[in-house]
Amino acid sequence: MKIQYDKKTIEIQKPQAIKEILRDEISNEKDEVIAAIFNNNYVNLEYIVEEDGKIELINTKSKQGMKVYTRTLTYILGKAFDKIFPNHKMEVNYHLSNSMFCEMKDVIITEEQIKMLEQEMKEIVKKDLPIKQIVMNREEAEKFFEEHRMSSGRLQLDLEENPKIYMYKCEDFYSYCYGTMADRTGIIKVFDLIKFNDGFLVRYPSSNNPNALLEVVQSKKLAWAMDEYEDIHRILNVDRVYKLNQAIKEGRIQDVIMLAEALHEKKIANIADNIAKRKEVKMVLIAGPSSSGKTTFAQRLGIQLRLNMLKPVTISVDNYFVEREDNPKDENGDYDFEDIEAIDLKLFNSHLNKLLNGEEIEMPEFDFKEGKKKYNGKKMKLNKDEILVIEGIHCLNDRLTSSIPMEQKYKVYISALTVLNLDRLNRISTTDTRLIRRIVRDHQFRGYSAKDTIRTWNKVNEGERKNIFPFQEQANFIFNTSLIYEIGALKPIVMPLLSKITSKDREYAEAQRLINMLKYFEPIPKEYVPSNSLLKEFLGGGAFKY
Repeated sequence: MKIQYDKKTIEIQKPQAIKEILRDEISNEKDEVIAAIFNNNYVNLEYIVEEDGKIELINTKSKQGMKVYTRTLTYILGKAFDKIFPNHKMEVNYHLSNSMFCEMKDVIITEEQIKMLEQEMKEIVKKDLPIKQIVMNREEAEKFFEEHRMSSGRLQLDLEENPKIYMYKCEDFYSYCYGTMADRTGIIKVFDLIKFNDGFLVRYPSSNNPNALLEVVQSKKLAWAMDEYEDIHRILNVDRVYKLNQAIKEGRIQDVIMLAEALHEKKIANIADNIAKRKEVKMVLIAGPSSSGKTTFAQRLGIQLRLNMLKPVTISVDNYFVEREDNPKDENGDYDFEDIEAIDLKLFNSHLNKLLNGEEIEMPEFDFKEGKKKYNGKKMKLNKDEILVIEGIHCLNDRLTSSIPMEQKYKVYISALTVLNLDRLNRISTTDTRLIRRIVRDHQFRGYSAKDTIRTWNKVNEGERKNIFPFQEQANFIFNTSLIYEIGALKPIVMPLLSKITSKDREYAEAQRLINMLKYFEPIPKEYVPSNSLLKEFLGGGAFKY
């Protein structure tokens, strides 16, 4: 067999594991190798190569590598917990700034118990234990889950087309992970556990620096927003995928949709009420990562502001770009349009001050083809019963509005903070939810393929990491735009788009990872989605203009 790796060809005479084929190359890598891509499929290092193909190594310095790292860390956490607390249950609730928040299901965990758990995890890592994938047929799996009284991985049985059921085994611990994991525990060297609220945080490094933990960030507002939605969806009894599917099969999904949408409306109304109470507020600043639903949120907030006798007036920050020759460039020499210095901050602040002082301005319109601002006689003046609503990636950064007093600003951070579990150890990533939204929107309204969207996604994430996430705790309010039912509604559109990506494409691995997660969701007809829903920004056919 001929194996392509890093511009060279390696010949092997019999099937071998990737870790054996590239033993020297793996040991010589600067950063820890944790998995691989074989013929555009994610695999672990124990994967047996039985055909010609191309291998790429995945290290912890990459986004994909860090996902493998956190999955394996979660697995080790589950193993340690089951040993230390065999009579209790634990759940991974959500992720916060390079950490995951976990809770005991029936009691509040203590500092001493957390130290015990961390020590056991370190022992598991120190032993460098192998993690093996176990394959069962459906009959064997039914018996296995019954005997072990397990929920992790049981979702696989809900799909009748699954002839094989997979589990991961380490010593006597069995669990499942919906994605590629490392082949041994010893690779997970950097982590710690700290007390947080009624549970604890499991901290892990970032792909930018996989050998050290970041400074602890107290994301209290974000945690509060996540906790609130967790509690509500437990009340709705749809905190797990199988429960959502059950609601669809039993014809109750429209009730779930109405309750989820009613929650959004209530929260938006509360934000508008809070703004109206603060008589000194003159502008609302809205920021959030890609595909959060900022445009629909701003329009729905505008309706609620009108009910409070405030007329919203919008200004587009995109019209205030600097002239193209003054635009900053990134490390590759390309124009960096997401850098705050790409905005003409002096002119923007001058216009804001004039508007707030009752003066008239002439609005620029940025010509993106020519790369310069043009003035076409568009005048603007702010009346006493009007309030500015500004939406953009830098809106939480005070440099954007540095000349405006803090008391005159109300900041809202929005994001699709997913609160749905596959099971107690496997969560659906907020980033994946936004990526699915973006694939659907890019296809429907921008003419991009799923392959195009996936290809640029890491660069989008990097811009968010630099320009949005560091400022989220500065918001007056964090609004969660996720809807508990949304993946079911997006699935009928996104699955065919992902399926068009072939095994010859570099993006195939990511497409297959998303498909393997989406297949566990029952589809929801898009006609069930209300016309004013934030989801309509992606599905189309909504009541608002975009």
